[in-house]
Amino acid sequence: MLYIFDLGNVIVDIDFNRVLGVWSDLGRVPLALLQSRFHMDEAFEQHERGEISDEHFAAKLCEQLDIALSYEQFVAGWQAVFMEARAETLALMNQLRADGHRVVILSNTNRLHTEFWPTQYPEVRAAADVVYLSQELGMRKPEARIFEHVLQQEGYHADQAIFFDDNADNIAAAEALGIRSVLVTDSKTVPTWLASHR
Repeated sequence: MLYIFDLGNVIVDIDFNRVLGVWSDLGRVPLALLQSRFHMDEAFEQHERGEISDEHFAAKLCEQLDIALSYEQFVAGWQAVFMEARAETLALMNQLRADGHRVVILSNTNRLHTEFWPTQYPEVRAAADVVYLSQELGMRKPEARIFEHVLQQEGYHADQAIFFDDNADNIAAAEALGIRSVLVTDSKTVPTWLASHR
């Protein structure tokens, strides 16, 4: 089988409120105000496809939030999104590979984050056969073509794959292609699901 794992809130806990908290402190803007202004718009999607630069994205997001930050301050907050890696999920990924299954990561991400998390969590990269990243592929979930690309690259049919993600839209898109998909709601979802299906 091909096991496809999302990264954020599936393998590594993330929290955008941590990002906004850093920017709130640096920009002297109330956190609640930033939370009310923050949303994932077209620039966010373009950034995840690698269509715009980190600097351009930073400028667009600061404009959306109406906050004055230097690029360095923006980056400091942007990298604060990452929390702890889920050790139990990583152990299961390694076990799946030891059992002869193929294990890959499919993440909507951006160049700034991929300059950061591999150095912070080397055990994550080591637990996967391949890491597929949206900004390198020029496409992002929930676009059907990104799932089709992974299946084609890996040499598996949709009914031979299992997908774990914390985003309902991504889950629906994968299921529409015939990929068995599991919505991850907390750190126990993956271990519980695997324990009952292996």
